[in-house]
This record gives sequence, structure tokens and C-alpha cells, in this order.
Amino acid sequence: MTFKNINQHCYIYESAVNVGYVTDGKTGLLIDTGIDKSSVKKVVKELEQHKLPLTHLFITHAHADHYGGAAYLQSHYDIHTLAPHLEEAILRNPSLEPLYLFGGNDPLPELHNKFLQGPEMQVDETAEAGEQLIGTMQVEAIRTPGHSYNQLSLLAYDTLYAADAYFGKDQLDKHRIPYITDVEKTLQSLEKLKGLDAKGAVPGHGRYETDFKDTLQANIDYHMSILHSLEVLIYKHPGGITHEEAVSRMCAKYKVKASKLPQWLLFKTAVTAYLTGLIHTEKITHAVSDFKWTFYPVRS
Repeated sequence: MTFKNINQHCYIYESAVNVGYVTDGKTGLLIDTGIDKSSVKKVVKELEQHKLPLTHLFITHAHADHYGGAAYLQSHYDIHTLAPHLEEAILRNPSLEPLYLFGGNDPLPELHNKFLQGPEMQVDETAEAGEQLIGTMQVEAIRTPGHSYNQLSLLAYDTLYAADAYFGKDQLDKHRIPYITDVEKTLQSLEKLKGLDAKGAVPGHGRYETDFKDTLQANIDYHMSILHSLEVLIYKHPGGITHEEAVSRMCAKYKVKASKLPQWLLFKTAVTAYLTGLIHTEKITHAVSDFKWTFYPVRS
């Protein structure tokens, strides 16, 4: 875990979940907080040691590993918090994350954990895509949904803080099936970021890179390979394959670790995102058969 200076304005606290920081000397903007108070306390300690200001907080999306330290920060510092529309509703009501992962049913106790539900926090201002004046700094918020419903990445002083719009290559290898909610929007967000003029980029998980567009393309290729694998699986079952079986077969193929319910629900959501992507592009069809959601090859 290291605090790195990217340029005279931009910094990154590299950890399992990266935390960004941007300053012009007056405004000090923290981008995400890490998973809990211990994470953000380490970042704040670095800011204090370097005599850097802390005035604003920007939460890119409402996943607990990115906002879990925010409540602590707000209780100890006078800080103005911004977050994207819709994401801010979850940040103020964090029980919504285990609720939607559990299909709308009241979640079982094991889903109420710090990985899926951070402490309730406040949001002072809703951020929208486009040019933003945060304190005395002009930055650009870029809408990058797909991993989360209305995630915003930030471009500041030629540095892209991409949040989970993409993952480092080692992270793709680690997680095997990356968590997404919509594969089409994920791919659109990746293509959008490829068109940006930035000197470097920080993913939510992975290393800062100046040649980040190669990593963006690696993410695109990886998602496309999963889509292809899933399409091949379904075409091997002309009589149809159920949703649960498709999830099971894909998790087995990619050798993911999902021995507990929270992990399995994350992979289930991701595989479902790829399935619905194949439906939207008319590569497969679907129906409810014998009370089971079932997927079929497109018949020629």
C-alpha cells in the first residue's frame, strides 16, 4: 500500500481498492475511500503528513469497497460529499445492495457484511456527467455504467480515475468472471474511455498506467471471450439450458471461488448480465419452461 504522486495535482493511494486524490492547493478532493475506516485513515494520515488539504469527497459508485470509509470520514472532517444520481440513493440506504443482490427478498444475515453493505453516509450534492466545478477545481465527470448502475469516472489534470469501469489485467485473472450488471453498457463505457485524451489512468483495482488503453482493450477482449464461451455453452444445449445451470457451468468453466452465498450471488449477477447481453443482440432466446428460466439457441 503506497501513496504515489502522479503529477503536481494528482495522487493515488494504491491498495486492494485504489483511492484517488486531486488538489490545486486549496481544494483537496478524495475519490472513494476504500472498504472501511482503517483504509481511509491510512489515506488521511498520508495527506496530513504531506500537508495536503481535504475538503471534498467524490464517491464513484455505491459498492461498499469504494465507500465503506466515508461515514468515518464525514464524522471526523468537514468535508463536502458528491456522488452520482441513483448511486447516492444506495449510499444513503446501503441495505439496498444486499436487497437487490438477493432478488428483492429480505436478505439472509450473511449478506449483511462490510463487503456488500457499508455504513450509511450522507451525500451533499448529486453529481452529473460533464464538466464539474468541485471547490476551486474544474474536472470532468464521465458516465461509465455497466459495473454499477450510474458509475461516474473522473478526469482531472490529464489523469483518469476510472473507478471500476475497467480492471487491471491481473484483476481479470484473479476474479475470472468480473462483476458487471450490464455487458453492453460495460463495453460502451470501455470504448468511451479509449477515446479519452489522458496521460494516465487509475482503475479501481489495479495499477496506474500511462499505456492504459492496452488494458482497456484487454478488458473488452475479456468480456467478449466470456460472451463467446456462454454462447457456445447454450448452443451445445439445443433443447435449452436453465438459468441456474448456465450460472453453474460458467462458474465451473472459469474456476471461480464461490463457496458462500455472497460470492455466488455476485457471480450469478455477472453471468446474468452476459446472458441478457446475448438476448439483446439476438444471439439467444429465452422462455420460462416448466417454471424455470431457460435459454435457447436461435433457430435458423
